Amino acid sequence: MTNDNAPLSLTNLWKALGPGILVACAAVGGSHLVWSTRAGAEYGWQLLWLVIFANLLKFPFFLYGQRYTAATGESLLAGYQRHGNVYVWIFLGINILTGTINIAGVGMLSGALLAGYGIPLSVPVLTVTLIIVCAVLLLLGHYKLLDLLAKIIITFLAVSTLAAVFLAIPNRPEIAPDFVANSPYQWTAFAFIVSLLGWMPAPVDLSAWSSLWMFSREKQTGHFATVKESAIDFYIGYLAAAVLAVLFVALGALVMYGTGESFSASGIGFSQQLVNLYTATIGDWSRLLILTAAFVTMFSTTLTCVDGYPRSLAACCSLLGRLPVKRFQQIHQIWIVVSVIFAAVVVLCFVKNLLQLLTFAAVICFLTSPILAFINLKVMCGPNVPHQYRPGVFLRTLSWTGIAFFVLMSAGYLYLQAS
Repeated sequence: MTNDNAPLSLTNLWKALGPGILVACAAVGGSHLVWSTRAGAEYGWQLLWLVIFANLLKFPFFLYGQRYTAATGESLLAGYQRHGNVYVWIFLGINILTGTINIAGVGMLSGALLAGYGIPLSVPVLTVTLIIVCAVLLLLGHYKLLDLLAKIIITFLAVSTLAAVFLAIPNRPEIAPDFVANSPYQWTAFAFIVSLLGWMPAPVDLSAWSSLWMFSREKQTGHFATVKESAIDFYIGYLAAAVLAVLFVALGALVMYGTGESFSASGIGFSQQLVNLYTATIGDWSRLLILTAAFVTMFSTTLTCVDGYPRSLAACCSLLGRLPVKRFQQIHQIWIVVSVIFAAVVVLCFVKNLLQLLTFAAVICFLTSPILAFINLKVMCGPNVPHQYRPGVFLRTLSWTGIAFFVLMSAGYLYLQAS
């Protein structure tokens, strides 16, 4: 571990940047392109506060992932084990479920966007092909390729989305005379809100990914990030994800809200509408460019998920089996193959509706949020964490507020489903 009291070096900071940006890249694909845009398209600006609130409530739990590793020199999941193997088993069980569903979900949206190029194959076939391609790239290129793609894609998407929003402001379509605004503050909209919160800005289990990616970044650069450096990396990635979430809500509100148009449930229809959000303001000339940007974004998200979920599953197996570090890479590769097979089965056999799959994935992620959030807080307050890096009054208050909110919303959703 490096000395956190040493002066901040730009060279070392650059070496530390990566894990936080990768989490942002994983977040933007599902929660932003799908749920933020739908929130704006269906409810205008009414849910903007909730999107910001969700980013605020999940902030400490993602911060703990990188801070814990920088402060202790071990992964967040190793911290889970310090408090008992039961916590590792809980994480393992949740990740097997959410990993399969989420890889299938983001992969299917990537496949739907790829179909926009006129490729004469069904969305499920394209999805499975893309997931396999991601697995091959990771098995051959490992973390270095993942890190490079994430930084390029997140920058390109941010610039194009910001441009689309600014162009949409003066070119907003007229609201239909017979338009009746939907209110999100009723029980019929509760399921949508839970789905929005589940992936906003990302599922809580992704906090373990950034912790594990810190070791991969160290292996790549030869530098292990200090707490200060890891915090900067985290803030850059998390702030980028939060700002982009707001921009996508704005894009949906400015271009689709009040027009009487709603998102299609089919993969191809949804992807076409997504591209139309940009071309309606930038111009039809940009259709191919925007389609490519959206596809590359979702492909990057799929690539990140195909790496992240197997990586955390491999870490759990290594910890529970007390296996040597040199075995981790092999176990990670095995989980990549297994995860891709499971996700392919879901896509080919059980899914006919893209939004239905994405909704199910988001709801499962939200229902597991209070469990993982509580464990993250418990680990960060552990006796092995140096006192100066444990959560202060603000972070503790925000953490317990988030956990209470997640529990109440989960209980409300389960009650509605049971009634």
